[in-house]
Amino acid sequence: MKITFIGGGNMATAIIGGLLREGFAAGDINIVEPVVAARSALTERFGVATASDINGLAGLGDVVVLAVKPQQMRAALEPLGALLRDNVIVSIAAGLRVQDLSRWLGGYAQIVRCMPNTPALIGAGITAACAPTGLGTEQRSGIERILKAIGKVVWVDDEGLLDAVTAISGSGPAYVFYFMEALRDAACELGLPAATAAELTLETVLGAAKLAAGSSENFSVLRERVTSKGGTTEAALKSMAADRIKESIQRAVNSANDRSRAMGAELGKD
Repeated sequence: MKITFIGGGNMATAIIGGLLREGFAAGDINIVEPVVAARSALTERFGVATASDINGLAGLGDVVVLAVKPQQMRAALEPLGALLRDNVIVSIAAGLRVQDLSRWLGGYAQIVRCMPNTPALIGAGITAACAPTGLGTEQRSGIERILKAIGKVVWVDDEGLLDAVTAISGSGPAYVFYFMEALRDAACELGLPAATAAELTLETVLGAAKLAAGSSENFSVLRERVTSKGGTTEAALKSMAADRIKESIQRAVNSANDRSRAMGAELGKD
């Protein structure tokens, strides 16, 4: 399987690095990157072929990964449509809908739309992907291999659900960091040194995530096991319930979902 990346930014480099660690051959990867300094850095770091535009490549590859910013996508696709045959297009651009990508590619239908998240930069991400109905089993496996280079992969049948995915896992790391900021600041207000507060916060969140990942129990069961009747945890959770924190989080996620839909409509305009 040969892969061409259109764009050599952070997510593209994360995927390429993951593929090479998994034994993928550098000679099977091409990158189209218009910035000279970025091209040089990519070649030096990964030993892959780069070009300033698609016409500079020896071949297009079996899979073309669209890794440019959504606002730059239409211009990046202009020279691509005429070159496509049986290639699979994989878009990791946030918000852009398949129907718009297809239109910009002259009606091309072999498009897999994906939503990764930023922990992918350390190989700990999760990507949701939606494939066209006609995608073959072997092609689907190939796409999954690419995406697993940056973490876990889940598939959804309805592209519309990628807005919800964006609101949960795409934006989710920011919610976690926001909570961590609040927990650290509360620790400082209680008199703990800043460094200690940060370490306690980080290790608590990391440990809780690992505990949940290693358990088959529902999140609510794990929460209940930490909550003793009349204890400190119960006091904190009662305060959060009184402030309707859970409902506030749900409203925030719905806002992200709505914004993802709106962005899809805006970005897809001609």
